Amino acid sequence: QVQLVESGGGLVQPGGSLRLSCSASGTIVRNDSMAWYRQASGKQRELAAAFSVFGNPYYAASVKGRFTISRDKNTVYLQMDSLKAEDTAVYYCYLRLTTRRGGSYATDDYWGQGTQVTVSS
Repeated sequence: QVQLVESGGGLVQPGGSLRLSCSASGTIVRNDSMAWYRQASGKQRELAAAFSVFGNPYYAASVKGRFTISRDKNTVYLQMDSLKAEDTAVYYCYLRLTTRRGGSYATDDYWGQGTQVTVSS
């Protein structure tokens, strides 16, 4: 079993900063992909930042230059600076993990529980 625990959301004024974290635990053999998605009220979930298959960071145009994705083993972070009202959303971490299950291995997608980020004065 794998558990993802997200933290770091909250209320911040425009121009402020927040740091999100998402930590995975369990019988993890390999971490294949890590990303942050967000979903604003009434809108579809969208990719905010991710690590490519080659390990390079990718950013949506709307957050490039303001957000920084980083990782440490099975924990992924999202540093959000110069926050704007339009960044208000529920943020979800996503990990694609290979885990050991008895005598075999399985690769699955895992989502965090979501953390609310509200940017407002």
